[in-house]
Amino acid sequence: MKGIKHMALDMDGTLYLGSRLFPWTQGFLKTLRDKGIGYTFLTNNPTRSVADYLAKLAGMGIEATEDNMLTTSLAAIDWIRSHLPGARRLFMLGTPSMVSQFEKAGFEAAADDPADRPDALVVSFDMTLTYDRLCRAAWWAKQGIPYIATNPDRVCPTEKETVLVDCGSIQKCIEEATGRRPDIVLGKPDPSMLEWIMQRHGLKPSEVAMVGDRVYTDMAMARNAGAVGILVLSGETTPQMLETVPLSQTPDYVFENVGALAEAIGL
Repeated sequence: MKGIKHMALDMDGTLYLGSRLFPWTQGFLKTLRDKGIGYTFLTNNPTRSVADYLAKLAGMGIEATEDNMLTTSLAAIDWIRSHLPGARRLFMLGTPSMVSQFEKAGFEAAADDPADRPDALVVSFDMTLTYDRLCRAAWWAKQGIPYIATNPDRVCPTEKETVLVDCGSIQKCIEEATGRRPDIVLGKPDPSMLEWIMQRHGLKPSEVAMVGDRVYTDMAMARNAGAVGILVLSGETTPQMLETVPLSQTPDYVFENVGALAEAIGL
């Protein structure tokens, strides 16, 4: 890992779990700063705006700015601007915080009304989801309008005794109802966010590491981008799950948590 100059850091399951900051996270970030290794907070969870994420991190004692924050909401906004330049009105399955991020970027939220035909459908991890809006999203998917999904995650990590149904599962619901899959699924494992980091900092793939707790998103993204994949076992992935991981999702390194990773970096 001597050649790594920048780390893309997954957050939930890697730096914290739900609202609980891991006790080793602050020491890990200090090690990166002491070693001159840059880092970007990168998440597939689009439920919060960048401002809300910065506030959450600050509440945990982690200093961050917009410059080192990258979410799938931002990735979706960039994709729509590049591929659907005329799109303005969007029907969105997403939290109010996520919708505010799109509105800040100049988009408008279409109403739950068949007369208000949107330019595109955006499906995301929506903890405020209602049955009526799910049905409306399925309707617009069936009409053939552009359909963008922010991330493929089936569930969201949590310390609570429940299952947080994530964007990938909502996509499956729409697919079962209509036969339609998204035109593009952004976020990890799509390599575009890592490629954005490389371009911004002038780095080669071998100089960038993706640090996360999931093989099918974090490690697959590293593979797809040609970057270094560092898996931590503090979130979704267990040692037993690693026994059946396909080659396309195999990590380069595995650590119990980022505290153990910090120890390795400090050697």
